This record gives sequence, structure tokens and C-alpha cells, in this order.
Amino acid sequence: MAAEARVFVGLGSNLGDRVAHVRFAMHELARLPRTRFVASSPWYRSAPVGPGVQEDYLNGVAELRSSLAPETLLDSLQRIEHAAGRVRTLRWGARTLDLDLLLYGVHQQASTRLTLPHPRIAERNFVLFPLSELAPSLRLPDGSRVQSLRARLDAAGLRRVGMNPEALHAAA
Repeated sequence: MAAEARVFVGLGSNLGDRVAHVRFAMHELARLPRTRFVASSPWYRSAPVGPGVQEDYLNGVAELRSSLAPETLLDSLQRIEHAAGRVRTLRWGARTLDLDLLLYGVHQQASTRLTLPHPRIAERNFVLFPLSELAPSLRLPDGSRVQSLRARLDAAGLRRVGMNPEALHAAA
């Protein structure tokens, strides 16, 4: 069996029952073969990035340990999205569930299918804020500290709703 990698997955939903979708995703992540669910970040409500009028997102980050190959893990994430009703029609459009493979240990790659670390990780407050709370001492493969990257971003359009995704209902 391959060695386990420390993996971080971004979770987001802004269509339908956002809380149910992210809870489903966390449950399914915990069931993946050769993968252990370690922890999840606090949850954030964030303004949508993308075309048209969209509802706010519920965003968070999950930490896993996995010995699945990165592409195999990506396939699994896409199956979970599909099972949650995700239909890929419009780039950055509203979605029931979005699972982004953010980091896979210190592995780096750039292919047509998968780029690791995620290519926009340093630009997205809805990723860096929960990620830095989940893993405050984390460094990206290039040595960048997640806390330093977070400090460069403001919290515009972002609202922390707490450790439990159900807190979104109270924050609505």
C-alpha cells in the first residue's frame, strides 16, 4: 500500500439544502477506501464568485489522510459531487456541491485534468480562512505559509458561521 498523504479538500455548496450537501460530502469522504477523515474546518458563508445571480455559499475544508493516487481521489470527489446532484453546465455557476482537491501532501503536478496545489488557493478567502483555522502551521509545497497567504486577503464577502454547518441556518 502507498504511504498516506495529508490531503485537504475544499467543500462548497450554494444550491438547494447547502447544509445537507456538505454533511453528505463529509460522510462520503469518511467512507472512501484507503482514506481517513481527520477533521473539518469552521464553516463560512461566502459571496458567490461566478456568473448570474447566485445564493451565498457554505464553504469549509476537510483534512484527510489518503493513500489513493491524486487522480483516483479526484475521481472519487467527482463521484460524490455527482451523487449530490451536481451538474456541470456553467463554469463557476451555482452548484449543489463543489469538492476541490486543494493539497495532496507535498505533491505538485500540472496536467490538463489536475493541478496541485489548487491553482487559485492563494486567491480565495473562502479557502484560506477555513484552511488556516484547520491547519494553522501548514505550508504549501513551495514553502508559503497558509497563515501568511491568509493575511494578504481581506474577509470581504465572508462570514464565519461556526464549527457546525447547521449554524448557517442561524446566520441566514
